[in-house]
Amino acid sequence: MSSSLRFEVVGEAFKKKAIDVPTPSERPSEFFAKYVFTRQKMFKYLPAEVYRKMCDVMDNGASLDLKTADLVAAGMKKWAMELGVTHCTHWFQPLTEGTAEKHDAFVEHDWKGGMVEEFTGKQLIQQEPDASSFPSGGIRSTFEARGYSAWDPASPVFVIGDTLMIPTVFISYTGEALDYKAPLKKALHAVDKAATDVCRYFYPEVKKVISNLGWEQEYFLVDEGLYATRPDLLMTGRTLMGHDSAKNQQMDDHYFGSIPGRVAAFMKDLEIQALELGIPCKTRHNEVAPNQFELAPIFEETNLAIDHNMLLMSLMKRVARKHGFRCLLHEKPFAGINGSGKHNNWSLATDTGVLLHAPGKTPLDNLRFVTFIVETLMAVYRHNGLLKASIMSATNAHRLGANEAPPAIISSFLGKQLSDVLEHLEDATDDELIDLAGKHGMKLDIPQIPELMIDNTDRNRTSPFAFTGNRFEFRAVGSQANCAAAMIVLNAAVAEALTEFKARVDALIAEGTDKMKAILKVIREDIKVCKPIHFDGNGYSEEWKAEAKRRGLDTEASCPLVFDRYLDESSVKMFETTNVLKRFEIEARNEIKWETYTKKIQIEARIFGDMCLNHIIPVVTRYQSALIDNVHKVQDIFPDATAAGLNADNIDLIKKISEHSGFITRNVDKLIEARKVANKITDERAKAIAYHDTVAPMLESIRYHIDKLELIVDDEMWPLPKYRELLFIR
Repeated sequence: MSSSLRFEVVGEAFKKKAIDVPTPSERPSEFFAKYVFTRQKMFKYLPAEVYRKMCDVMDNGASLDLKTADLVAAGMKKWAMELGVTHCTHWFQPLTEGTAEKHDAFVEHDWKGGMVEEFTGKQLIQQEPDASSFPSGGIRSTFEARGYSAWDPASPVFVIGDTLMIPTVFISYTGEALDYKAPLKKALHAVDKAATDVCRYFYPEVKKVISNLGWEQEYFLVDEGLYATRPDLLMTGRTLMGHDSAKNQQMDDHYFGSIPGRVAAFMKDLEIQALELGIPCKTRHNEVAPNQFELAPIFEETNLAIDHNMLLMSLMKRVARKHGFRCLLHEKPFAGINGSGKHNNWSLATDTGVLLHAPGKTPLDNLRFVTFIVETLMAVYRHNGLLKASIMSATNAHRLGANEAPPAIISSFLGKQLSDVLEHLEDATDDELIDLAGKHGMKLDIPQIPELMIDNTDRNRTSPFAFTGNRFEFRAVGSQANCAAAMIVLNAAVAEALTEFKARVDALIAEGTDKMKAILKVIREDIKVCKPIHFDGNGYSEEWKAEAKRRGLDTEASCPLVFDRYLDESSVKMFETTNVLKRFEIEARNEIKWETYTKKIQIEARIFGDMCLNHIIPVVTRYQSALIDNVHKVQDIFPDATAAGLNADNIDLIKKISEHSGFITRNVDKLIEARKVANKITDERAKAIAYHDTVAPMLESIRYHIDKLELIVDDEMWPLPKYRELLFIR
């Protein structure tokens, strides 16, 4: 397809999109959560006693009886029908990385020949979606269809279009979790209990500890017309072939640059709809790579934050199409430039304040801060391989360790001040106070520029798990992942570390040791134990890879093998003692992980082979034939042309084309054969390893020759939009 024709396709596709961006006259604070059944709306639509019961359910985990549920459902129905709602659905997160829903209408027989609108407490609390077609890892046979979704009152009900959306967990008929939310809620409960117990060493009045999450969603936008002409983007979410654009991100001119008009219109539309659904959008900007952008909200309680992120990802795709774009959430849609992550900013807070915030007003505050920092590091150290497994996937593997993404080795950056404090504490006496400086001023010798407040830590972009002042930033999470996978592991691991910390401190106190001295003694022991996870240097260096291995950190890079960390005895023990997952549930989830990895590479290999044989080779052959024809014609006109060197360039091109196309044809055949061999393997782990070791590398080796041909073949003939067209919005 010629360049001009490609742009005509884009133009026509864009013209067909109605760019109707809402421009509400209200301020965002006035339409925020317009379509969410918030506490304010509960107070309005529910009887006073029912409202109080619901607050107890949401805040304290109290049980909800069916009579109360009926009254809640009645209030919800009234509110929803005022918004034009006619259906309801239980909205859940199966092990597919996406969300699922089955819509039921608000209708029942009135037994008089008509219909009535009905929505009961039973329909609110429980639904029965078919569980047989969702991944279960062998927990359920395909003929065992029954599964249940159960309402999660901690995440507010919301409205999209004509449907009342009810966030739920999803479990099998026999009670096993078939989703992300069920184990996440258990992990959050575990860290709440363990952290509250430790908090009471310092503040006996603490009643609850909350895990907070602030995600940063990176994404690409491409013109829909160009997207439609790329089978690889359509089927896999990434470009399986394509030569670097002469200009991409090397000038650093896109990052934080002026947002293109069409993109700004998309962002405004997206933010308005997100705010109406209660997603507290805060930040938007151009990212480093061309056509790459970021949206970040204000932090929220982890369970709600994850629901909002899953909702936002589906919203982004829908709004993008309205604006003539396709939203790409793949971690590495384009080779040679930055991929997309979803940095997870994680912290813990009590009902009285933030636990990871420093400096404190007293030495006791500072000791509390250091306690939670060190025990978080202990959790990350003990389960660094498992944390890597929680963010690893066939798609994120392309991103890790390349172009600003953190490496596939989990370590933690602390910054100089905190590093110095821990080093000092390691050898300090019991009577020494913990002194932590806060932000300090920096005067700049620039007219009219005010004094800056400098944070007590810098930021390290190569650190997968960096402390950034009052939270840890888990940078390794992939852009299209469900954050719950990482948050389940992190919160459960921290819960385990805090539980063991308290047991050791209590044992010392029982022996007669002063409480503060007991805490300091255990902290000093743990500072020494978790030292290997602490690294403030360049995570990209080859020296770090060797050093990490020497320290005993997990340096495995093969995605299927990384998943093995879920089945380590230490991992199983952690999940079981925190009551998050049972061994057979973990084993089932790993079966799904291996199967998903295989299917993703399998789809890529199939579409890649098709593109090679049906798109690339025919065009290359036609161009080569044209060159051969030209050589013959020149020879006819100038009999001595070859001797005179007049055909030398064309003959050289013909040879190069033959070499590249021959390699492609031969190796696509080998690729197909490698797939057939791997497909015969019945064990899911072994099959995934075979796809990783034999099939995936062929895609890259063949791609090299396709990308070389892209630079040789006439641009008017090349069948696919090139990077220079895909990466620059016009």
